[in-house]
Amino acid sequence: NSLDFKVRGDGTLLAAQHLQVPSKQLILLVTAWDPQTLGTWEAMVRLLKCSIERNSQQKSLEVQDIFSTCRMSSANGLRRQKRDWVIPPINVPENSRGPFPQQLVRIRSDKDKEIHIRYSITGVGADQPPMEVFNIDPVSGRMYVTRPMDREERASYHLRAHAVDMNGNKVENPIDLYIYVIDMNDNRPEFINQVYNGSVDEGSKPGTYVMTVTANDADDGTTANGMVRYRIVTQTPQSPSQNMFTINSETGDIVTVAAGLDREKVQQYIVIVQATDMEGNLNYGLSNTATAIITVTDVNDNPPEFTTSTYSGEVPENRVEVVVANLTVMDRDQPHSPNWNAIYRIISGDPSGHFTVRTDPVTNEGMVTVVKAVDYEMNRAFMLTVMVSNQAPLASGIQMSFQSTAGVTISVTDVNEAPYFPTNHKLIRLEEGVPTGTVLTTFSAVDPDRFMQQAVRYSKLSDPANWLNINATNGQITTAAVLDRESDYIKNNVYEATFLAADNGENPPASGTGTLQIYLIDINDNAPELLPKEAQICEKPNLNVINITAADADIDPNVGPFVFELPSVPSAVRKNWTITRLNGDYAQLSLRIMYLEAGVYDVPIIVTDSGNPPLYNTSVIKVKVCPCDENGDCTTIGAVAAAGLGTGAIIAILICIIILLTMVLLFVVWMKRREKERHTKQLLIDPEDDVRDNILKYDEEGGGEEDQDYDLSQLQQPETMDHVLNKTPGVRRVDERPIGAEPQYPIRPVIPHPGDIGDFINEGLRAADNDPTAPPYDSLLVFDYEGSGSTAGSVSSLNSSSSGDQDYDYLNDWGPRFKKLADMYGGGEED
Repeated sequence: NSLDFKVRGDGTLLAAQHLQVPSKQLILLVTAWDPQTLGTWEAMVRLLKCSIERNSQQKSLEVQDIFSTCRMSSANGLRRQKRDWVIPPINVPENSRGPFPQQLVRIRSDKDKEIHIRYSITGVGADQPPMEVFNIDPVSGRMYVTRPMDREERASYHLRAHAVDMNGNKVENPIDLYIYVIDMNDNRPEFINQVYNGSVDEGSKPGTYVMTVTANDADDGTTANGMVRYRIVTQTPQSPSQNMFTINSETGDIVTVAAGLDREKVQQYIVIVQATDMEGNLNYGLSNTATAIITVTDVNDNPPEFTTSTYSGEVPENRVEVVVANLTVMDRDQPHSPNWNAIYRIISGDPSGHFTVRTDPVTNEGMVTVVKAVDYEMNRAFMLTVMVSNQAPLASGIQMSFQSTAGVTISVTDVNEAPYFPTNHKLIRLEEGVPTGTVLTTFSAVDPDRFMQQAVRYSKLSDPANWLNINATNGQITTAAVLDRESDYIKNNVYEATFLAADNGENPPASGTGTLQIYLIDINDNAPELLPKEAQICEKPNLNVINITAADADIDPNVGPFVFELPSVPSAVRKNWTITRLNGDYAQLSLRIMYLEAGVYDVPIIVTDSGNPPLYNTSVIKVKVCPCDENGDCTTIGAVAAAGLGTGAIIAILICIIILLTMVLLFVVWMKRREKERHTKQLLIDPEDDVRDNILKYDEEGGGEEDQDYDLSQLQQPETMDHVLNKTPGVRRVDERPIGAEPQYPIRPVIPHPGDIGDFINEGLRAADNDPTAPPYDSLLVFDYEGSGSTAGSVSSLNSSSSGDQDYDYLNDWGPRFKKLADMYGGGEED
């Protein structure tokens, strides 16, 4: 709102010309805007009119006058007040070569002539990391940069300058220092990816977008140092033109510039893209390159074509899932893609749908396959017309080729087919019981091979009851036995048999089966049977009755209602019993007289069915007549009496049972007593067989030791140990303990480790095996020693004759065990 002032880009407000401020203050509106985000800000700035005191020697206003003062008018007059002076930003070029430290600016206060002032700076780059990038002379106020700057590391610094006296008291208000690092072109453009992959459809028109490459420059993007431009350096291959693509120099978008992209000729292009800063100036700018790989994608611009116009094949009749012919096609599009995959369709020659054409997923060939059996007698050959196409539709403007259709000739070969029964299963109806040899039907088969002169033979395959015969030449079926509807082989009144029809073909013979079902109509050939066969009734009438019915193996109408009656002979039947009809299937048998003696009675009853003609049967029911209690139930004694036993017989049976139980009890007691005696009784042995306190003579051993040529010196106890000590090594008696150092056995640790137990046992075993002092010294051991010599001499010198010459008094000195011998032999003279 004023032409007298202007604002620099760094925010410095300047007077545009010499002017006289008419009033004490001016109000200015300052607007700031961001060219990138298009944001705007406004601020009101008030300029106060003041007078500046200058030193007489100072002719102009310099940077040193930051802390100068001005006088402002007030209501009472003028008063002196400080003014703040914003130093313009300090620009420092990056990568400066020095020398360092390099002075940037000098800060002075107008009070430095009155008092001693100390200057300092604070902020990032001074007393905050990175430390000591800037420093200041505390006396002169000169600020220096100490090392080269890197704009890409930090583009600007904000410091604060302080002025204090020698006591540390603030002399001036701190001021802000803004230091901007001036960008230099010291960074090459860097692509985000070294290799870019893109694709474009073949046949694309010029101007079709392909891909975008991007390079970033770490330098200032608002200057030429960071402004990147792109260009294509090379294209490989250069077909069909050396300039198939172009790139937008500013955005990096790659588009087609020429027509003629054909995947079948060139599938891939390799384009080298160069990015240069300084707005693409190759003389001053820095450059970098990247590779763009452009793949030409396939479109369905080539229709599939048969390699030949006609194909042929052969198929046996009655076969399915047989490949008759393989149809080969050629398609120049991308293999195993929808543009290449073939689809085959039969357009004529197969109205019944006997064939289909399937695609081999590997070779793309068409496999003509039989899906519905063909009959040589109906069609001997087929002429098919097959069309091939792709899964994907053809590209716009591409027409089908006349080679996309082909003819397929298929010949059908004749094979020997099995005879078949036209009516299978065949059902006939007849009454049961027809006589043997009756002709039932003719069950004939048909041979489908009309062009082969063959005879058909028949035979039985399944005849469970063996009731039927079949003529081997004409298939006539006759009965071989009487057919019975009530047989176990009948299911739901139907008898089923299977027959075989075989031709006399040679390649090879064929046969077919047919099933004959015979529905048997029931006739009244089974008399009814009375149920139940046994019953029981009280000896007095009107207490209970017997319900009877009948069972008939026939079916309706040859069953009930039944007629129940008592025969007239014997007369006692009708005298003692009576039958009351309940309904067509049930009746009641009861006593006619007031009392009938207990016992078992055979009551004959005549049962007649309702067949035509009716059949009857006389059945006998065993009725037990017994005395009953007040509830009408037979008592126990009464039931036994009813079984035909008298009172005497019952008592005899009870006595026999008691005697039998008593005998069993006595036998058990006797067995227990004998077992106890067997354990307590002394062992009885014949005295001659008893080995206790007897002298047994086993054998005669000869005349004694003196008569034998034995060396008994080894059995005598040595008088001294000299012979042992002087014995040669390795020679010793086997019954004496060797003299020598005993081996040291291992000492078991107090707290053994589980893994040391095995080692401890093995070491102890090894020490015991090597210990010559450990018994046994040998396998031959001496169990007794008889002294160095026997004073009694040889046993063989004793004779049985008694003589007074021998003195046996010494036996008294041998102890109580020899007292008996001393008494027998020692006192001979006294006796």
